[in-house]
Amino acid sequence: MKKLASSLIFVFGITNLSAQSDSLKMSRKEAESIFLSKNFDLITQKLNISQARARVLQAKHWPNPTLSLSEINLWRTYEVDELPGIIGDWGKTSQIAAQIDQVIQTAGKRRKNIELQQIEVHGEEFELQEVLRELKKDLRHVITEIIYNQKQQLIYKNQIESIVKLTKSYQNQLSEGNISKAEYIRLKAQELDFKKKLVALHQDLEELQTEIKAFLILPADRHVYFVDDLEVPQKDISESNLVRWTQLAKENRPDILIALNQEKHAQKNLEIQQALKIPDLTFSINYDRGGNIMKDFIGVGIAMDLPIFDRNKGNIQEARIEIEKSGIETRKNKLKAENEITSAIRNYQRTQKIFEDIDADYEESLDKLLVSHEKNFRLRNISMLEYMDFLETYIDNKLIILDTKKELNQYFENLQYAVGQDL
Repeated sequence: MKKLASSLIFVFGITNLSAQSDSLKMSRKEAESIFLSKNFDLITQKLNISQARARVLQAKHWPNPTLSLSEINLWRTYEVDELPGIIGDWGKTSQIAAQIDQVIQTAGKRRKNIELQQIEVHGEEFELQEVLRELKKDLRHVITEIIYNQKQQLIYKNQIESIVKLTKSYQNQLSEGNISKAEYIRLKAQELDFKKKLVALHQDLEELQTEIKAFLILPADRHVYFVDDLEVPQKDISESNLVRWTQLAKENRPDILIALNQEKHAQKNLEIQQALKIPDLTFSINYDRGGNIMKDFIGVGIAMDLPIFDRNKGNIQEARIEIEKSGIETRKNKLKAENEITSAIRNYQRTQKIFEDIDADYEESLDKLLVSHEKNFRLRNISMLEYMDFLETYIDNKLIILDTKKELNQYFENLQYAVGQDL
């Protein structure tokens, strides 16, 4: 028993010490502000948008012309008519040909490709919204869990302070022979149980600290403490809002917007694939020195593929199937949104009914009763069994109130996540 007690006290002391070092006090709003400005995932997604915009810029450029030189003889050729020298006397018997080719895209391929890249920019912007929606929900859940943990710790710390005083008093009474050793052991066991639970809460908090520091990009030696209370969301949440919130989700949920944008992307890709069956034209201007009946020949030409064997039918068929797939994905996401909103509302309402059953002054009455029971226990007006029973009831009820508040916060955040915007 002594070994267990000293181990718990050591761990409890070390945990408290580490929790107090480099502590950062902040509110929910401050944490979200830091998250929006520093989170690596959001920064990376913003860079993806910049890359997509760069692809739009690239798509606006025309293909470069091609310059080719040919028919250059590097040695003297005899029995030919001499030509004027290129540089001084050099080049009188040299032949040279030059040609410039320029590809002209037909069927609006360049314009369609620019539009496709612009659709991809919108897609990256919607992806940023989706990443933000996911991360905000996770961040807010972690913050709620940390505040919940802080409130639990406060309950146990208060009881430890109280029961430590009682234990010391009983130890004195035991040494004087006024109480039995069994009573002292029972009280000491309760003290150790509370300390063990407090240590477990510290360990849980350590994991939560790892998560919150990852969200806020904080160094390992920081400890985040939230000054907010665990408040109940002040919002009328009922199924009468289901139609309105479902419509909001269809207009604002990033996953639905991504699916709709993918439909546009698939449609534009079909237009491009249909345009690709029409050959591009290649215009050329060529010059030939000494290779023709003319001394200096300048001519123009045009070239194009003959669409005899390949008319891009396979890619066109694949693009049509992609349109059908993206339409199914959109319908699936809309149905998913409606189900998630309905589930979040119902979960919130069930928990809200429990909270409404708790009287406004119930928690305050619990605290007063605990003070009264502790006083009566010190005065020997009630037995240890009665005191311990009430103490267990007190802690259970305080935790029930905290649990209810935490669940209401989490279900409310799930609802906001399902709707796709803050309510």
